[in-house]
Amino acid sequence: MQATLPSVFEVIRARRSLAAGYLDKPVEREKLEQILEAAHWAPSHGRTEPWRWVVFEGEARRRLGEAFAESYARSFSGPDFRPERYKAQLERVWEAPVWIGLGLEPSGRFPEWEEVAAVACAVQNAWLAATALGLAGFWTSGRPVVHEHTARVCGLTPPARLLGFLYLGYPAGPLPQGARGDWQRKVVWNP
Repeated sequence: MQATLPSVFEVIRARRSLAAGYLDKPVEREKLEQILEAAHWAPSHGRTEPWRWVVFEGEARRRLGEAFAESYARSFSGPDFRPERYKAQLERVWEAPVWIGLGLEPSGRFPEWEEVAAVACAVQNAWLAATALGLAGFWTSGRPVVHEHTARVCGLTPPARLLGFLYLGYPAGPLPQGARGDWQRKVVWNP
């Protein structure tokens, strides 16, 4: 018997960004496949499907941490380089059990902003699917994360580029309550 899934509205309200606080527990391959399939159903102009995913799990995260650290070193030199930040880039990958590289491979048929928007829609689909499956996530996109060197380690070469990583895992505790302003103040009705 299959468990009852929450409604889409419940999942949207439950989705949270969790920067830290994950259990050291692998995410089942079946769940990852469901998440990536949900991402694949995102809209894209002309059905270009410009998203590309690169999944790092287990020990493969070490190579990703090395890429982040090298990209940090290439981005910050001289007095801007901080050894503790370099080390943090090496170690950050152990915060969550799964890191999904968010690649963009533009079709060249439409403006790039539309392709970026399609990838963002796909990431939202993935994140909502992860939430429905009991996982938490965080989209990170700092300079070492999206650097050309990190992109190459992910197998993304120009014109493809890296828009960040969605990292996922089981939360170690309850997620914080969400809060938003009044949505009605952000709408103009034209009857």
